[in-house]
Amino acid sequence: MASLIDCLIEDLTNENDGYEKLLSLSNEKTSAIVSGNIEKLQEIFTREQKLIEEVDVYEKKRQEDVKDICNVLRLPYEEIKVEHIVQILEKKAKEHDALQNIYLKLKRTLSQLTAVNENNKLLLKESMDMIQFELDLARNSVLKPQTGNYGRTAYEEQEITGATGFDAKQ
Repeated sequence: MASLIDCLIEDLTNENDGYEKLLSLSNEKTSAIVSGNIEKLQEIFTREQKLIEEVDVYEKKRQEDVKDICNVLRLPYEEIKVEHIVQILEKKAKEHDALQNIYLKLKRTLSQLTAVNENNKLLLKESMDMIQFELDLARNSVLKPQTGNYGRTAYEEQEITGATGFDAKQ
């Protein structure tokens, strides 16, 4: 049983390390979004994908560890979480403390990562809204103003002005 707990602690530590690397990348992503550096964003996305695959391996190992512990303790796997295992180990102070510490550390890391990713999502949405605004502004600058110019179909017709590009001779 102790070796299973040690494996679980090791896999949780590795998983937390992966999430901390993802947190660092997400912070880099924030600065790249703010500065509008598309090349850096692309590079960060590539590195992020590799890290996600790495973390996924540790997540699967963690699930296997929990399943093995459940088999030894004869507990239903579907209902057991790491926090339940921490409660079960209350009488074994060493394993209990180590498992609880890494569990809480992983929980904090995931909370920080979620907050940074939510912030990045909002920044990207604002950037996309600004781009859409600029596109609308550019499109409207080449249309004639609407003056109640109705055609035969009883719909207002929009006409494009003659000058649609930059005039360098002005």
